[in-house]
Amino acid sequence: MVTPESIQLDIAKNMATVHLTVTGDGQHFDAVVVSDEFAGKNRIQRQSLVYKTLGDRMKGEIHALSMKTFTPEEWESSH
Repeated sequence: MVTPESIQLDIAKNMATVHLTVTGDGQHFDAVVVSDEFAGKNRIQRQSLVYKTLGDRMKGEIHALSMKTFTPEEWESSH
């Protein structure tokens, strides 16, 4: 079974993040990812970067992943 922790570990292992949380029930997951790597990228490009960190897991193991992506500056201004 896929866990939020395993998804969080894969993202953290493959992308430098300032803040990262993943929640979910084993089927559907929600992630908040804050990274400098998102600077200058649109929403689709940001999501593609996160999907890339998960590799083939997105093709079979993970059924649904919703995400909110922020640069550190966007994250600071949203709180």
